[in-house]
Formats: sequence, C-alpha cells, structure tokens
Amino acid sequence: MLDNNQIIVKIQNVLNKIRPYLQNDGGDVEFKKFENGICYVKMLGACQGCGSIDTTLSDLIEAFLLEEVEGVIGVELVSDEE
Repeated sequence: MLDNNQIIVKIQNVLNKIRPYLQNDGGDVEFKKFENGICYVKMLGACQGCGSIDTTLSDLIEAFLLEEVEGVIGVELVSDEE
C-alpha cells in the first residue's frame, strides 16, 4: 500500500496528463488535497460554470484517477470558499 505522499505524487502525475485536454478548451484542474481516499480538486478557467463539469469530473478525472492511482476511491469538487 502506498503512503499518502506517494499517492499525492501519483495523483499530480495523472492530473498533469489530463491537463492539456482541459486547457485545449480553456479550462484547467488544480489538486487541493487527498483525504480518506478522496481526491479534492478545483476546476479552473472555462471549466468553472461549464454545463459539462460533472461529466468531466466523473468520466475523465475520476475515471483516470481510479484506474491509475491505488488508494483513490473518489473525486470531489471544491469551491472557492473551501
């Protein structure tokens, strides 16, 4: 089993792979924290307020993280206030 720091490095590597696809549409993703198996991210740019944000979060970001990072069990979106 990986420790938290190893998981965070892997999460950031996966997000770096996904980032160019988001940036092509004017958006981006920012890693916020990893806690109790949940990866918390903030969507930036054109992704904020986009009607497809839930699909992007579940079908792209969460799908990749669940597939590639042992220990991740879900992804949650954080707002500016968090």
